[in-house]
Amino acid sequence: MARNEALFDAVLKGKRKDVTTIVNEMVEAKVNVAEILMESMIPAMAEIGDRFSRNEAYVPEMLIAARAMQAGLDILDPLLAEAGHEPIGVVAIGTVKGDLHDIGKNLVAMMLKGAGFEVMDLGVDCDVEKYREAVDNGAQCILLSALLTTTMPYMKEVVEGLKGSSAKILIGGAPVTQEYANEIGADGYSDDANTAVKAAKVVLGIAA
Repeated sequence: MARNEALFDAVLKGKRKDVTTIVNEMVEAKVNVAEILMESMIPAMAEIGDRFSRNEAYVPEMLIAARAMQAGLDILDPLLAEAGHEPIGVVAIGTVKGDLHDIGKNLVAMMLKGAGFEVMDLGVDCDVEKYREAVDNGAQCILLSALLTTTMPYMKEVVEGLKGSSAKILIGGAPVTQEYANEIGADGYSDDANTAVKAAKVVLGIAA
């Protein structure tokens, strides 16, 4: 199936009602549900992410696009599960213990879901045990978020607490740097929602 330009455009521009209408029409027309996702919706999220990286789109545009994407996923998710469609990977994301900020974390979670990942959103104020439970439940990659310099040190505790597990660990947030990721032994770092998706694909060996 070729890309449905109307659906691509509706996701890109954050038109939730249009996304819902178009996806329902395509489902009723018996279009392959995996193709709806892979050919039109995921490419739209990739495009808004690339525009963000080029400073041609900003956080509000990414948020409304992600919400439009979610409106389509709400329809497709049960159908994809029924058809046996597998996510490209399983990730878990949460803001570290002591930090209650979640806007950045929520945006990254939506972008990951929009890229085809199964996302476990662990919420805020997450301790080591919560991340460990996510690994036990199948998370292949753990993403740690922190907005405060005072909560950054807890990222090191999580990395040390998950040593020996097979999960990869990515860190991010306003005060976080690649140097800090290297220092605490994290597997990667991202400075925005779009690069978080790319970093998760890299550490899991998923083709971009």
